[in-house]
Amino acid sequence: MRVLLAELAPVLGDPGANLVRIRDTLAAARCDLAVFPELFLSGYRVGDRFHEIALSAGDPSIDALRAVARERHAAIVVGAPMRSTERAGEIHNSALLVDQDGATSSQVKRFLPTFGPFEEGIHFTPAATSQPVRSGGRSLGLEICYDAFFPEVSRDLALAGAELLVAISAAPVSSRRLFEKVLPARAIENALPLVYVNRVGVEDGLVFGGGSIALDPRGEAVETQEVNLAGLESDERVVTVELDLAHLPRWRPFRPVVRDAAGSRAATGPRASASPGSAGPADASLTSSARLIHPDSR
Repeated sequence: MRVLLAELAPVLGDPGANLVRIRDTLAAARCDLAVFPELFLSGYRVGDRFHEIALSAGDPSIDALRAVARERHAAIVVGAPMRSTERAGEIHNSALLVDQDGATSSQVKRFLPTFGPFEEGIHFTPAATSQPVRSGGRSLGLEICYDAFFPEVSRDLALAGAELLVAISAAPVSSRRLFEKVLPARAIENALPLVYVNRVGVEDGLVFGGGSIALDPRGEAVETQEVNLAGLESDERVVTVELDLAHLPRWRPFRPVVRDAAGSRAATGPRASASPGSAGPADASLTSSARLIHPDSR
């Protein structure tokens, strides 16, 4: 699988301009999967405008992404605010997957940072669970930024059959060293390859840190190839990486952490059931991925 990592800065509050950047980026390099950062369609420091920009099923922006995916024969993962289908007026910080055939699915962010410069808990409602999404016959585990600091997110995806972890992010430069430590651990403890795409640029004084990387199941960086894309800013970077997902069954027997984690859960009994809140196939996912946790369980 050839994966494109788009370490770009979105245009704040302008989904149309950001859709053009997605189209132009995919036109510059062949790939099977193109990954763009957290909230790339809207920008991060949008504030109350998230409610105006948030997507829903049938939105023209989703139709535009479908057209690009079909034209380029590539799946697209991009961060976007999305409207709740459960309660009017609520929105989610979501990772949206548009597959090569135009089918859509998504994963809602589970852990919302609301400290320091972060205000996500003010604007968004989190999900309670994570489920892999399907793309090109493969199972992808989507997570968003702060989710990577909670091992249970990646573990839930691994136990549910994810073959690749895809983490999108809008993390500041001050967090870069923390992600450099956390992400290899997520790959190692689940014996899974991991792709991390973080944005760059500056919004309202917040400097985003980049550091996008692809890791193998041992947590080692995989070599990438630069993409020659016109119009990049000095801090922007687009690369591709070749990942062999058939590699996975060869690694896990040597470090069977997922098998042992599954056995431990089976021995202690099922966890208390949580309300739905993650992903599903095709357009139905725009409903199922937006289901909410109960307010009392936040």
